[in-house]
Amino acid sequence: MIRPALAALILAPALAGWPAGLSARAATVYVASQQGAQVTRIEAGAVAGHAAVAGAPAAVAAGGGLVFLSHPDGHAVTVADAATGTVLRRLPYKGQAFGLAASPDGKTLFVADWSGNRVDRISAADGTVQASAETGRDPAHIVLDRAGRLFVADRESHRVSVFDTARMIRLATIPVGTAPFALALSPDARRLYVGNVRSNDLTVIDTEALEALATVPAGAMPYGIAVSPDGTRIFVTNQHAATVTVLDAGRLVIAATVGVGRYPEGIVIEGGRAYVANWFSDSVSVLDLATLKEVAQLPVAEGPRSLAIAASTGETPR
Repeated sequence: MIRPALAALILAPALAGWPAGLSARAATVYVASQQGAQVTRIEAGAVAGHAAVAGAPAAVAAGGGLVFLSHPDGHAVTVADAATGTVLRRLPYKGQAFGLAASPDGKTLFVADWSGNRVDRISAADGTVQASAETGRDPAHIVLDRAGRLFVADRESHRVSVFDTARMIRLATIPVGTAPFALALSPDARRLYVGNVRSNDLTVIDTEALEALATVPAGAMPYGIAVSPDGTRIFVTNQHAATVTVLDAGRLVIAATVGVGRYPEGIVIEGGRAYVANWFSDSVSVLDLATLKEVAQLPVAEGPRSLAIAASTGETPR
């Protein structure tokens, strides 16, 4: 569920710039701390900087040298320069913006309206809603594939909706477990993995046939998913167990369990490491993919929730 913003949030008119002298490298991990109203930048397993955000950011996405932050209670989306942290604009949004997905060039943004039961395609330049489509109840996380299809976790409808983003029409609805929340595509985009938070399992979807292939145990309240670069392992955060389960993608069995901080939520993989946002520990666990061990916990602002990876484009975002 979306947690309400706290009355004592630190508000700022803009996202402060990253510390002087820091420049974007090949890929950077961004962490949105909802209660602490802050975004943290991580490079090569270490914190590279923090920036205050105006409002409680719930989800973070990246594309085209830009970082996007959703503000469910603030009815807005923030757009910032991934290299400098400078706010470029704040886009008003009539609904309760939650899940985000950005086009690779960063010009188009897809926003899941949690309370409005819809997904919007908007301009990242000015926030103009270009097209909308109805979803199921409480659309949570969303992912965009290379074919221009958008997958939406309809949490309270217990299904995944699939949309053609060019026409914003629904192509399919796929029943999954109870209360799907997190989504992750395999590197070849032929499989979609769905974390079902109330049935404690993982559904595997064939993205060509648009049908569920299997649903297997995943852990206690699976809340975030990431897939190894070679596609052989699936990493699932378990909120109620303070662990990450690692599943063999071929056999769909749990191969390992790794302890992390309290109430883990989002997870991403970059540079031989997995990064896990620990909501109650106010930290990001760093897991070594070779040893499947936690090698560090990086302190961040209160309530880290979502993570995204941005690659430097060498261009000046607009």
